[in-house]
Amino acid sequence: MLSPVVVGVDGSSESLAATAWAAREATRRGRSLHLLHVREGTPHGEALIAGAARRTLAQRVLRQAEEHALAASPGVRLRDGQVEGPAVDALVKAAGDADPLVLGSRGLGRITGFLMGSVALGVVAKATHPVVLVRADTGTPPGPDGETGAGRRDVLLGLDVTEPSDEVIGFAFESARSRRARLRVLHAWRAPDPLTLGPGEVGLVGDPQRAEEWLGFVSAVLRVWRDKYPDVDVLETVVRGKPADALLRAASTAELLVVGHRQAGRPRTPRTGPVTHALLQQAGCPVAVVPHL
Repeated sequence: MLSPVVVGVDGSSESLAATAWAAREATRRGRSLHLLHVREGTPHGEALIAGAARRTLAQRVLRQAEEHALAASPGVRLRDGQVEGPAVDALVKAAGDADPLVLGSRGLGRITGFLMGSVALGVVAKATHPVVLVRADTGTPPGPDGETGAGRRDVLLGLDVTEPSDEVIGFAFESARSRRARLRVLHAWRAPDPLTLGPGEVGLVGDPQRAEEWLGFVSAVLRVWRDKYPDVDVLETVVRGKPADALLRAASTAELLVVGHRQAGRPRTPRTGPVTHALLQQAGCPVAVVPHL
């Protein structure tokens, strides 16, 4: 049985934007859509009538989300549910059965509402399955075929050719294929320090030659994936500079940004890396974070 697309809802504009995105994604993938509302635990001694009111409010939130899902993709198959918090733990658990988990995000400088920064980052840091964060201000939503008011947009993959991940690359190719969109693969490189160069590393040559070598590495990593997805148009690009800066610029015209989140070797308290953190806060399109070892 195919895993559903799961979206966390609370009635905020961000969660409704995430619901619409998730509905279109479920239709593209041929999956059902599970609307999930997380209720914070009932305080000790709270009157039963107050608990009933919270459940009634949750039902109202779910009905509103259902209307948005059906408006975005009328044929999507829906089910809904309520679970008790804490929010991070409940959503991380939901991610384990999702493909993917979709959440609303307020982005940079916003500190209130569903999925405050600490909760959103906590879910991304702990989840062992892909999580997509969607903001309410990411522009005109695309239709099921990937078209927008400005035309078809790329799926953008941030690729580290020194430690490529099959999970991340596979998610990006599948996302591009389901949208019939081009996949733009971007690797950001920085000039090596002459004192730290080792055997087999890019030599001390000019920037054009270095860029050509990095592009060769990108092509080598993607060769097997091009063969596996011959119907996906792939644009390979390399940029000199910091990965976060390069990806943020490219994401301004992308439909979806796909990045990896390495789990091995993380400290006891899970956290996102600085590049992922910057992208989640500032990217102008939905961001899919794919965990890998």
